[in-house]
Amino acid sequence: MSGQPEVSGAVRILPAGVRLTVHTGETIVDAVRRHGYRTRYCCRRGGCRACKADLVEGEVGYPVPIAESVLSAEERAAGKCLPCRAQPVGEVVIRLSEKDTLTRVFGTFRPAS
Repeated sequence: MSGQPEVSGAVRILPAGVRLTVHTGETIVDAVRRHGYRTRYCCRRGGCRACKADLVEGEVGYPVPIAESVLSAEERAAGKCLPCRAQPVGEVVIRLSEKDTLTRVFGTFRPAS
């Protein structure tokens, strides 16, 4: 056993086209941060809706339920997701909102071995 987190999927973020690996149990926002990027988010709990994005391809899960007032069934059916809480099921593609950009802020974070 290597002690390294298991990669469970990947997310491609549009319009930048950047593809990032996602570890088991990791949200999209956590994966973005681990890879040294930043997107628009505030609370990281799914309450503020600042990170709302379009789920273009694939499926995401929410291990902790999201309130209907934050992301309605209609919005989910229309392909909206909350990257701060969403965990990809395999490979997914999301499109950031027009107010959002993917910004490189640091090198890739690598935990100490």
